[in-house]
Amino acid sequence: MIWVGAARSALAHIIQETDSMKKEKKYPLPPFTLETAKIKVQMAEDAWNSKDPITVSKAYTEDTEWRNRSQFVNGRKEVVDFLSGKWKTELHYKLRKYLWAFSDNRIAVRFEYEYQNQEGQWFRAYGNENWEFNENGLIQKRYASINDLPILEEERKLI
Repeated sequence: MIWVGAARSALAHIIQETDSMKKEKKYPLPPFTLETAKIKVQMAEDAWNSKDPITVSKAYTEDTEWRNRSQFVNGRKEVVDFLSGKWKTELHYKLRKYLWAFSDNRIAVRFEYEYQNQEGQWFRAYGNENWEFNENGLIQKRYASINDLPILEEERKLI
């Protein structure tokens, strides 16, 4: 009979986790309008510029799937680990995101960001991201293509 109680306890925990995941929402929710898509893009820019991996990760589903350049990242924990490493090597990070297109539960953005590496070289990175949201407004898929351009400090424009 002990195993029945343990099984019930485990099942209750799974149901509770599922219920809390359903309640987790990040407004505005899809389907997106021009206004709500712009809000999502600005929210993402603000979160990434915080350079706080936990804050950024909360915009994504627990099982989010990323392709970032040639790297694949799966789940919030890996997102936090990835971003923690990113901001240890990309110093003085500053980002701008621009809405490119949207429909229903998808948004495409173009972006640029600047950073300095640990050797002191400045870069401007250019890229595109495609986001797919779940019904609760969390990003379940993120695909990013990014190129880096070395720049001189006096060429910076995202100060």
